[in-house]
Amino acid sequence: MLELNKWFFYQLANFLLLLIFLNIFLFKPFLRLFEERKARTQGALDDAKALDSEKDTMIEEIESKLTEARGRARTAFEDLSNEGLEKQKQVLNEAQKEAVEINRKAKEELEATVNGVRSSLKSDIESFSRKIVEKLVGA
Repeated sequence: MLELNKWFFYQLANFLLLLIFLNIFLFKPFLRLFEERKARTQGALDDAKALDSEKDTMIEEIESKLTEARGRARTAFEDLSNEGLEKQKQVLNEAQKEAVEINRKAKEELEATVNGVRSSLKSDIESFSRKIVEKLVGA
C-alpha cells in the first residue's frame, strides 16, 4: 500500500521541479520550433498558391493577346489578299484594254495598208488595162 511519508513529498517535489525544468528548457523550445516550421511551411504553400494564380492569370492574358494578335493577323491577311486581288483585276483590265488598243491600232494599220495596196493595185490595173488596150488597139 502507498505510504505518505516525507520521501513521498520529496519525490513529488523532485518530479514537479523536473517537470517545470523540462517544460522551460525542452518542451517549449520544441513546440516553438514546430510552430515556426508550420508557419514557414504554410508561408511557402501560400506563396506557391499565389504564384500559381499569378501564372494562371498571365497564361490567360497571353492567350487573350495571342487570340487578339491572330485576329489582327487574319484581318490583315484578308485585307492584303483582297487588295492583291483588286490590284490583279486592275492590272488584268489594263492589260486587256491595252491589248484591245494594240489590236485596234493593228487593224487600222492593216486597213490603211490594205487601202494603200488597193489604190496601188487600182492604179496598176488601170495602167495595165491601158497598156493592154493600147496593144490590142495598136496591134
